[in-house]
Amino acid sequence: MPACRLVTFAAALLAIALSAPASAADSAPLSVRITSPLGRMGASTKVRIVAQIRDTPDAVLQPVRFYVDGVLLETDADGPPYAVEWLDENPFERREIAVQVEDDLGRAARDEVVLEPFDIVEVSQVTSVLLEAGVYDTRGRFVSGLVGASFTVSEDGVPQAVDMVSHEALPATFALLIDSSQSMSRRIDFVQDAARRLVDFLRPRDRVLVAPFARGLGAITGPTDDRKTVLEAVGHIQATGGTSILDSLVDVVGKLPVDQGRRAVVLITDGYDENSAMPIEEALAAVKAAQTTVYVVGIGGVAGISLKGERVLRRIATETGGQVFFPPREEELVAVHERLAADAQNRYLITYTPSNQRMDGSWRSVSLTTSPEYKVRTRTGYLAPKPPPVRPELEFTVTDANRTHVGLSIEDLVIEEDGVEQRVEAFHEAVTPVSIVLALDASGSMRKSATAVVDAAREFVNALRPEDSLALLLFSDQPVFAHDLSTNREVTFKAIEEYQAVGGTALYDALADSLSRLKRVESRRVVVVLSDGRDENNAGTAAGSVRTVDDVIGLIRESEATIFTIGLGSKVDRSFLDKLGDLSGGEGYFPAGVEGLQAEYQRIIENLRRRYVVSYTSTNGERNGEWREVRIRSKSPGVVVRSRGGYFTPEQ
Repeated sequence: MPACRLVTFAAALLAIALSAPASAADSAPLSVRITSPLGRMGASTKVRIVAQIRDTPDAVLQPVRFYVDGVLLETDADGPPYAVEWLDENPFERREIAVQVEDDLGRAARDEVVLEPFDIVEVSQVTSVLLEAGVYDTRGRFVSGLVGASFTVSEDGVPQAVDMVSHEALPATFALLIDSSQSMSRRIDFVQDAARRLVDFLRPRDRVLVAPFARGLGAITGPTDDRKTVLEAVGHIQATGGTSILDSLVDVVGKLPVDQGRRAVVLITDGYDENSAMPIEEALAAVKAAQTTVYVVGIGGVAGISLKGERVLRRIATETGGQVFFPPREEELVAVHERLAADAQNRYLITYTPSNQRMDGSWRSVSLTTSPEYKVRTRTGYLAPKPPPVRPELEFTVTDANRTHVGLSIEDLVIEEDGVEQRVEAFHEAVTPVSIVLALDASGSMRKSATAVVDAAREFVNALRPEDSLALLLFSDQPVFAHDLSTNREVTFKAIEEYQAVGGTALYDALADSLSRLKRVESRRVVVVLSDGRDENNAGTAAGSVRTVDDVIGLIRESEATIFTIGLGSKVDRSFLDKLGDLSGGEGYFPAGVEGLQAEYQRIIENLRRRYVVSYTSTNGERNGEWREVRIRSKSPGVVVRSRGGYFTPEQ
């Protein structure tokens, strides 16, 4: 390909991103400005930190120092361009970049850029869809002046109501994805020379990424709004290695900012893709999901452009709402440039609210039409958001056969959900505050034990951590909250002193009220219940509660609360109290007499302080509100793990 053709060709590319006059130079004798990066990309990637330096001709610069978070990264003493490569390992943490320079005349300059953490936007519903569209007449000229009534939108064949149509220039981030593989070696110089002609087109709010690629992406320059930085980055590209077009396209799309207007990629390549691991279908799905327009300009490299490569390039541009150009003659490059600039800078913005608001991650086909004499170019659809992943969090204890607490590490854990093993993502000791309902049996049969009950309850309250909230519920013929959840222990002590034993035993109602109250709190939830009898009225001839055992069991699962029971005497329903502990991940305690109450309360305190929390992303992402059985076990023999045994999945 002749040099003049490639010079004009590259002008067509960068004109998409470059469109406004340069800012005035700093009037200071020595100045430095960081021009790349000016924003964050949402992945760990290698970037070029670039500084533009101005000084008087008679001065000699000292080595330019580049800092990250106050630590010297590297110096550059080779003259312009002043740039170093830096691996941004964690884009979700704040970073401060600084460049400092001195000259032999004793002058100094410094510039700093703060890279704020990359924001993750978790979409919770489909809400509205934005379409960028170009409308053209039969001669390929952009058609302006259309209004909302001019367009018809359908999604999966279902007509949709258009919310808004506007024709405006949005700020954009353009990624110049330049093939720097060995097959482009004879053309790289021409592309670099051509880029120097394009510094007059950068619009004030546009930014550019320069991303060379071969087998993968090279060091990225940008995002930047500085013309000189863009030109130096293009001039820095050297042709070498194999080619991974699809892999590199998906990679660079993932690095474009999500909240700064339009996103577009200008792909410059000869179409030979020898090394990509990603199939074309997956690559297109990723680009479409990112709502990125791809413009392709095919350049015949050492071996020209293959038919297969041309088909792939056409498909990429067409399905993302962009355009593809294979100019056969030099004189046609002027028209290519005009069409690229018009398509990038003249777009209709059309929004509609889909009638299908399901979050199912499915592909939705979109059709946008207007008058029959016009051709509309826009993306062919979008991926509906997927529901958030299901991430259960379960609390458990680990003991030996004698119920003595033992230590545990994450390597010892095995978790199975509905029989399918899961990968543990978080494991730690349970240290967050606890909300506790202390439910004390105040029926007539407790009269002889009242003094011991009061003394033991006071000791239990004294042993709680200051940050734990406590509510006191007393139950006899019916349950009554003496006070609600509070960290004010004096309120609890006062209520305990007023304890009186009289009436029947509404045990099920007491448990139901306790669990219902805990459903409304966000912290860890615990019920501690003390009783010396079964659920019965004062005469012992009928049930003492309105609620049933099934009601209580249902509330255990709904509230995700842990229940500890203390059963006094021989009249308690031991099997029921044990069942409460088994279902909730708690325990049942049965002292021989009232003198053992304080010891059992102490065991509960120890249990609360020796609990673990485990979390994982379920392999079953369905959100249907159903109960899932979870088994947590240790690889070590003789170790007993107790948990609530599962969880209810959130609903869609």
